[in-house]
Amino acid sequence: MSDVAQPLVGPLVTLRAPAHEDLDPLVAILGEPEVALWWVGYTPQRVREEFIDAPQTARIIEVEGRTAGAMFVLRGEDPEYPTTVMHLFIGTEFRGRRIGEEALALAIRSEFAAGISRVTLDPNVNNDGAIRSYERLGFKRIGVLRDYQVRPGGALEDALFLDITRSDFPDGPPLPSRD
Repeated sequence: MSDVAQPLVGPLVTLRAPAHEDLDPLVAILGEPEVALWWVGYTPQRVREEFIDAPQTARIIEVEGRTAGAMFVLRGEDPEYPTTVMHLFIGTEFRGRRIGEEALALAIRSEFAAGISRVTLDPNVNNDGAIRSYERLGFKRIGVLRDYQVRPGGALEDALFLDITRSDFPDGPPLPSRD
C-alpha cells in the first residue's frame, strides 16, 4: 500500500499495520470453522510470520477498536503491469455488515491513488458468500483458475479469478451503503 504507517479510515473500518497484540485475535479468527475452511493451516507461528512480521504486505481490519480480520495487499513490482493482488478474511462475528467490502474499497482506493490500475482476487470457486460480496463491490469475473488451491487431504480445487480496474472506478469503488 502507498503508506502502511498511515491507517486508512472508513465509516466502520480502519485498515492499519499489524501489531503484536493482533496475534491472538488473528489466531482465534483463523481457527473459526467458517474461516479455516478457506484459510487452511494457519498456526500461531505462521500467523506471526505472514501477518505480524510482514507489515509491508499485511493490514489489520479493525472495527470498533477490535481486530476483525486481516488482508494481504501484494503489489506487483513490474511498472508495466501495475497490479495488486489482495486476500482477506473476516471473523464470523463481524460478517453481514459489509465490513470486508469496506476494507477492500479502502485498500483499492489507496492502491489506485498510488498508481496501481488493477486489483485482483482469487477466491475458491465454492466460496459463494465472498464471491457475492466481491461482485457487489464491482469486481468482474475473469475466469477460472483450474486446480489452483491445495485443500486438506491434498485435493485440488479451482479458484475464481476476479478483477477491478481504475477504468471501472477512477478513484476506487464507493464505500458500501449502510442502508
